[in-house]
Amino acid sequence: MYLIEIYKSVQGESSFAGLPCIFVRLAGCNLRCSWCDSEYTFSGGTKMSLDEVMAEVRKLAPVKLVEITGGEPMLQEREVVPLMRRLLDENYEVLVETSGERPLTNVPAQVHKIVDVKCPASGEFGSFRLENLHALTARDEVKFVLADRDDYEFARDFVREHGLESRVANVLFSPAFRKDAAPERDASNCLLDPRELVEWILADGLNARLGLQIHKFVWEPMTKGV
Repeated sequence: MYLIEIYKSVQGESSFAGLPCIFVRLAGCNLRCSWCDSEYTFSGGTKMSLDEVMAEVRKLAPVKLVEITGGEPMLQEREVVPLMRRLLDENYEVLVETSGERPLTNVPAQVHKIVDVKCPASGEFGSFRLENLHALTARDEVKFVLADRDDYEFARDFVREHGLESRVANVLFSPAFRKDAAPERDASNCLLDPRELVEWILADGLNARLGLQIHKFVWEPMTKGV
């Protein structure tokens, strides 16, 4: 498989936010979101075998939480699914972050899927495979990255239409960050004010979790490998 980086940090998003985590970041993505903060993953990477990846992960002990991300990791499904199985066999807790544009039926049931449904302002609206809803379980999470009110209304209606609040462990609403973010480690870099987003969630009575990409408040927002 082709890897961009393997490193240890804290989980910045999802219900695992704040926990020490090993990130296995794969190369390649077939989407081009307007607010993407990982364009450096679109091409290149280092070719590594499954054994080589596992060796690098083991060096980062004692952390036992691993996130497989990208880019879009499911573009390398043939290699990534065996990696997930190997990690599970060695008692790692495994997350995969994916756009949901690729099929998810072959992801092992024990893996926590964090699926990012693209909203209108992303520029990739409509890329999510609706059949992937059937692959979601009560251990999975669905994330919406929001840039404005239109994005929020789409996400709210999608959640209600597909019964996500009872289908998955968590529904995540996260303000998008500016691609040209300033060094300040605060919410001024968000395209959507988090307070405004919280007010909308409360007004509509949604059971959604606010996600703030906490790594962008710990380090400068444009920092890589954290």
